[in-house]
Amino acid sequence: MIKRLAAFLLIFNCAVSYAQTIKTDVLVIGGSPSGVAAAIQCARSKVKTVLVEPSSRLCPELMGQDILRITIVCDLPGGIWGEFRKRVKEHYSKTTGFDTAFNAPLKFEPDTGAAILARIADTVKNLTINLNTTFSGIEKDGDRWEVTIMQDGKKETIKPRVVIDATANGDILKKANAVSPAGWAVDINDKGTLYRTSIASGHIIYVSPNATTVRGGIMLSNNTCFVPMCAIVAKGADNLLVSETHSEIDKDIENLPMQLSVGQGVGVTAAYCAFFKTATANLNVRAIQGELQDFKGYLQPLEDITQDPYWRAMQQICTTGLLKGKYSIGKGYLFMPDSIVTTAEIKPVMLEIYTRAFIWFNREKPGTQFTIGNLLSFISELTLTDPDNLRKSISKAWTEQFHFTSPFDPDRPINRREFAILANKYLNPFARTVDLSGRVVN
Repeated sequence: MIKRLAAFLLIFNCAVSYAQTIKTDVLVIGGSPSGVAAAIQCARSKVKTVLVEPSSRLCPELMGQDILRITIVCDLPGGIWGEFRKRVKEHYSKTTGFDTAFNAPLKFEPDTGAAILARIADTVKNLTINLNTTFSGIEKDGDRWEVTIMQDGKKETIKPRVVIDATANGDILKKANAVSPAGWAVDINDKGTLYRTSIASGHIIYVSPNATTVRGGIMLSNNTCFVPMCAIVAKGADNLLVSETHSEIDKDIENLPMQLSVGQGVGVTAAYCAFFKTATANLNVRAIQGELQDFKGYLQPLEDITQDPYWRAMQQICTTGLLKGKYSIGKGYLFMPDSIVTTAEIKPVMLEIYTRAFIWFNREKPGTQFTIGNLLSFISELTLTDPDNLRKSISKAWTEQFHFTSPFDPDRPINRREFAILANKYLNPFARTVDLSGRVVN
């Protein structure tokens, strides 16, 4: 009897070791550039992350190409894309034929680019990378997923809270009976409110019959855009996110910056769900965007303020809609910090966000150009601060704290930079909750 029991335990232990079960917070399936960026960001956001890739190296799609060149978004070095870009420039800083000036096109060898991303990933805690690992199945198990993989000929099970599909063809979505979210990148001039939920921004190259650029016999256009949060959340399945567009346009090397940016946004979103043990149905847009900005990610592709110490405030104000960027041919999407704020551009959103704004506008009737005094009066109304005390406080902070170079004059029209910094600090419109459609939830 004892011998039989011992034999049974031996067989049982062998079976357990053969079909090992691993628990993790996030599982990224696919070592594409967006998958690598998502895994890096998840781990940096302090959740345990596993990335599996069927080939023997990360970013295999970069291999087998000639020298790669990225000529767009040279003035948007944000987040993981900015980190990658900086390391490439450092690598080629002493190499003849590689221009490493700040806004020069990025030129690099495929092997070098893939190796740099791999080295960044290798330095991140909480991240485990399994190469030569294939995905075979996925199903829901309570509040976790149960994913079956094959590694070194052995079957293993990984049980993550969140799964990120970073495969080229949406293999995970199909196996999970989920649906890819509609759309992806949204034109920056879109009239809707999805821009308020942006998790990545920049430029994409896409096929267009009216394009002036031809590469490989294909007509290509360049579009300034953002990616809303709803575009990365799979339909029909909780805690399943998507980092690839599953279309051919994202394979153009010019789209690598957007792939890395989207991956980072997906990573922050996955980390939020894992850390707070919640579902994608309960995403907090502003909390996720705030975490993304902590890691230098851009919510709006504003190309003229990337070096400004208050870039975050201006990004947030544009993401609320109080002020919006403007596209300039040949210059890109700009914030134009020195331009004057008009009452017409800020009034609709102020009325939408603040319930007392209607009373203030009816009483004060500000002119065409919004003045410093107008903003101080509005802040006083909303925060119930004594007008004289507020004026004295901001007058003192004008140069000492905010380092504004223009004089403090309440009668002077306020410029966009001054408005963004003051409104962000004293009114904090970015703290207002929005849903996945960008609608303000009061």
